[in-house]
Amino acid sequence: MDFYRLIYCYQTTDRFFSPQAMQEFLNQYGYLALMIGTFFEGEAAILVVSSLIHKGLFVFPYTVVSAFLGSFASDWIYYLIGRLNGIYFVAKRPKLQEKVSVFTNFFQRYKFQVLFSYRFLYGFRVVIPLVIGMSGLPPIKFLFYSVFTGLIWATTVSTVGYWTGVFFEIEPTTFQDNLLFVMLGFSAFGLTLGYTINKIIKMNSVNS
Repeated sequence: MDFYRLIYCYQTTDRFFSPQAMQEFLNQYGYLALMIGTFFEGEAAILVVSSLIHKGLFVFPYTVVSAFLGSFASDWIYYLIGRLNGIYFVAKRPKLQEKVSVFTNFFQRYKFQVLFSYRFLYGFRVVIPLVIGMSGLPPIKFLFYSVFTGLIWATTVSTVGYWTGVFFEIEPTTFQDNLLFVMLGFSAFGLTLGYTINKIIKMNSVNS
């Protein structure tokens, strides 16, 4: 079933999220959707996909790689913006400018802690690579940190999602019947995970 048939299914039956359509959509577009999801934010998209690994719809290594590639592309776009034209880019966005100003001070104080863990700092996914690019960090060094941190992040969240799917016996029909509640639950979990790791990093930074 291609994309146009899925649209036709939705228009003619009003059941786009039927088990058959849902499963075929996930089989054909799941990894692409995951890459898009992690490009914009991350945790909820990985948790949804990885929770279905135990059903055979996805493969753990491919899930990790897809999640990593989406986040990697996002990081590098904002890093290059920051490196090439960050001052102008930030100056045109007053709300972003305030966040960049605050985080720049934090980055200067805890540079290596941030570089090794920035993917877990929920809520700063745009600001962090932007600030790193503006800091003058060479591309070859950022390549190392972005690959290392991105793979650790994608593997960690995918592992959590996998065991969540096993424990709660999540299936495609789970999303059909309880889509809103499942997405809210995964989003809340992703926020909690990012917030907890963020707090741990800050506490370790203060004590060091």
